[in-house]
Amino acid sequence: MTVTTTQDLAGVWTIDAVRKLPATVDIETAGAVLGIGRSKSYELAKAGEFPVRVLRIGRRYLVPTNLLLKLLGVDDDTESGRQPATA
Repeated sequence: MTVTTTQDLAGVWTIDAVRKLPATVDIETAGAVLGIGRSKSYELAKAGEFPVRVLRIGRRYLVPTNLLLKLLGVDDDTESGRQPATA
């Protein structure tokens, strides 16, 4: 299940707020994180030009949160102080 999250502070997203998102988010939330409006997000997704991979499930567009973090230049493990898993 994907949860749509709206941010306070006039749409400003922090890295911590993005990390707290579920594994996938809808295209509107992903666009908001990247500073892209709702209509443009759908337009880019339909054209296959959204900045990260978009999953099309039925009529829904979902974006993996980890790809948003990578695009933003955040290494999900090291930036949060967690050590990467080792074998």
